[in-house]
Amino acid sequence: MWFYENLYPDVKLGIKGELIHRKKTPYQDLRIYKTPRYGKTLVLDGAIQTTEKDEFIYHEMLTHPSLLSYPEPKEVLVIGAGDGGILREVLKHNVKKVYLVEIDDEVIRTSKKYLPSISSGAFAANGRVEIIIADGAKFIRQTKKKFDVVIVDSPDPIGVAKVLFSRKFYRDIFSILKDDGIMARQSGSTTLQLKELKENWRIMKEKFPYVSVHLAAIPTYIGGFFSFLVGSKKINQKDISYDEIMNRFKQLNLETKYYNPDIHFASTKLPTYVKGGLGE
Repeated sequence: MWFYENLYPDVKLGIKGELIHRKKTPYQDLRIYKTPRYGKTLVLDGAIQTTEKDEFIYHEMLTHPSLLSYPEPKEVLVIGAGDGGILREVLKHNVKKVYLVEIDDEVIRTSKKYLPSISSGAFAANGRVEIIIADGAKFIRQTKKKFDVVIVDSPDPIGVAKVLFSRKFYRDIFSILKDDGIMARQSGSTTLQLKELKENWRIMKEKFPYVSVHLAAIPTYIGGFFSFLVGSKKINQKDISYDEIMNRFKQLNLETKYYNPDIHFASTKLPTYVKGGLGE
């Protein structure tokens, strides 16, 4: 059968595969497709979230640019990311504790069963990981903890994820970061969601003194380059040298399939249409 992503009313991505699991959770329609080219694929409310074939690009790019920009992060908060990919990458760093807040526990259960290669045992990292089943926005409003890095791995700004793109959400994240804290989030396609990227860039700039954009091409995220925003209270990514990133990369002995120090800096070089959209 053919599955067609319905994220956009006028653009479709079609992938041939077999529906092997479907469940209507209290929050969303969850499906797993088995495809010949991309392997097993997680789909939420008709939109592709991750695939076995290309997940590493997204998860590495949402994790390492921020964590390597922060000197020795110890306390990390991850919002969403129920498939475990971000958790897997964060645990490659010498972090003391990772808090993963996922609103839909069915995403975690299904990912463990059908997509175990994505988490690669990260959920079982006893002592370093705390899983919290809760609304991410509500958790951030109520927590008394302070974090070095906050990573927001959310779907697109529709349905239950819409609040994760609000101005108040960014203000709340700013308040739970330590004085030199960093946040990172996905901000969509630079072609099909340039308006959303521009809006989130502007809102982040209202609170964070330093905001940067990283780009990566992810095959199953249609619309050309995909974007990631990094906001920092004190650390200006432009002031961090290549040698410093390389040194941290080597000290950790990071094993990655996409990210490396060259990509770290190259991914911040923006096409003219993106720079213009951001007023850069």
